Amino acid sequence: MSLREKFTGTGIAIVTPFLTDGSIDFTSLEKLVEFWIKGGVEYLVVLGTTGESATVHGKEKQDLFTFVQKQVNGRVGLVAGIGGYDTQSVIKGFTEFDLTGYDAILSVAPYYNKPNQEGLFQHYKALDAVTPLPIMMYNVPGRTGQNLTAATQLRVAKECPNVFATKEASGNLDQVGQIIKNKPASFMVISGDDNLTLPMIALGAEGVTSVVANAFPEDYANMVRLCLAGDFAKALPLHYKYTDIVNALFEEGSPSGIKAVLSQMQLCLNTFRLPVVGVSEKHAQKIEALVKAVL
Repeated sequence: MSLREKFTGTGIAIVTPFLTDGSIDFTSLEKLVEFWIKGGVEYLVVLGTTGESATVHGKEKQDLFTFVQKQVNGRVGLVAGIGGYDTQSVIKGFTEFDLTGYDAILSVAPYYNKPNQEGLFQHYKALDAVTPLPIMMYNVPGRTGQNLTAATQLRVAKECPNVFATKEASGNLDQVGQIIKNKPASFMVISGDDNLTLPMIALGAEGVTSVVANAFPEDYANMVRLCLAGDFAKALPLHYKYTDIVNALFEEGSPSGIKAVLSQMQLCLNTFRLPVVGVSEKHAQKIEALVKAVL
C-alpha cells in the first residue's frame, strides 16, 4: 500500500490514558485502540501533542510505541510523534526509538524559540537527511508560536523527498489553498483542524489527523469519506453535528476537553500529568450536554 493510500482519510491524534497515580493506563489504551479500529479510521498517531507527549519520557515513550504497535498488529497505519524545538534531540529520537511496525513520523515545527523561516526549513532538511521513516511535518502556530508559511512548506515539499505530507493547522484557508495549488503532485496536505476538515478537503486536502475522532471515530471517518468522494451534501450534516463539540474541546485546553468526553463515555479516566488538568466543572457540564445531544 502506498503512503497516499495509507494516509488518505481519517487519522486520530490519540490520547494517552493515565491512572490516578499518574502511570500509563494500558488497559484503557487497549480498549481505546479496539474502539478506534472498529470505528473505521485509517491510522493512529501515537504521542502527538494530544497524547501529552511533553510529559511522557524516556522508556515510557518506547513502551507506548511498542504497545500500540502490537495491539494494532498491522490493522491500520501507525505514526510516531517525534518532534521538538531542538533539531539534534529530534534526530536522536529518530535513532533511539524502535519504530518497528510504524509507517511514518509526525514531527511538529520547532516551538518556543520562534526560529525564522530559514531555520524552520533547515530543521526539516536536517530531519529529512537522517529519518528512518517518511515524515509528516506539522504546522500549528497557535501552539508553536511561529507559522510555517506556505512558501516554506512548499520549499520543504520540493527539496526534502522524505517529507511526504503536512498536517496543516494554521487555520488559514488561503495558506492551505496556496500549498495545495503549488505543491508537488505526490505531496499530501492533511487537515489538523477538525472543524476545517470539510472545507480543506474541498480545496484538495486528503483527510485529517483528528482530535474529536478519539470519541466519535465512526461518524468522523464517514464524514471524511463522503467529502473525499465529493458528496458534500451528505457530509455536511455530520460536519455540523460535531462543530459545537469540537469548539468546546479546545475552550479550556487540549487534551482536557477530549478526555472529558472519553471519561463521560467510560473509555478512560479523566486524568492528566501536570501542567495539564481537567476542564472546570462548568465546562464539563457543557461538554456533557453537547455529547448527550449527539449520542
